[in-house]
Amino acid sequence: MTKTLSLALAAATAIAAPALLTASPAMAQTEAATTGGGTQFRGIRVEGNIGGDRFQSEGNHDDSFGYGGTVGFDGIIAERFVIGAEGSYWTGDDSENCTALPDTNSICHKAFQEWGAAIRAGYLVTPDLLVFGKGGYVNGEQRRRIDNAAGTQLVYDHYNADGYQVGGGVEYDVVKGDTPIYANLQYVYSNYHGNSSRQRVMAGVGVRFR
Repeated sequence: MTKTLSLALAAATAIAAPALLTASPAMAQTEAATTGGGTQFRGIRVEGNIGGDRFQSEGNHDDSFGYGGTVGFDGIIAERFVIGAEGSYWTGDDSENCTALPDTNSICHKAFQEWGAAIRAGYLVTPDLLVFGKGGYVNGEQRRRIDNAAGTQLVYDHYNADGYQVGGGVEYDVVKGDTPIYANLQYVYSNYHGNSSRQRVMAGVGVRFR
């Protein structure tokens, strides 16, 4: 899983790298002239995330509190467009679904941590406000257990499920300076093989290193 995730993040970085080359001092000067003071949506960023987590499987869902973090970088193209790559971590608070089967057995799916690598692209509505969308790869740790009517465990399977993620949100510069602080609100949907998925609505606070 670690090797697959590393390759996914490397691919995302390779795709987004030209944007960093575009975000040169000359571009910053042009941007400042056209947007009235410029923007700080460039460079390396580190953020923490918290929010609601919904894990879905076998037609059921479980809602819980979740938290995680994101590390990424952004560059600017054509003054108003932001593009970058990011790696993320997310986990819920004991997200588990149990479903009765026709043979009187029951099946329970449980979700643990999720790691992701994505490309993020957005548009600067103002120099301080970004609207963005993103998509990429995820790998989620899960457990599947089947019990009979007496509660005896028949099947136990602990595994990592690959999948994809899509999402979007808004981001705003809260504090300007050499290390700007920003806040965002976003929705992310993850779909894993094995007919399970995850949705989360989360808020984030982060810092940029330009």
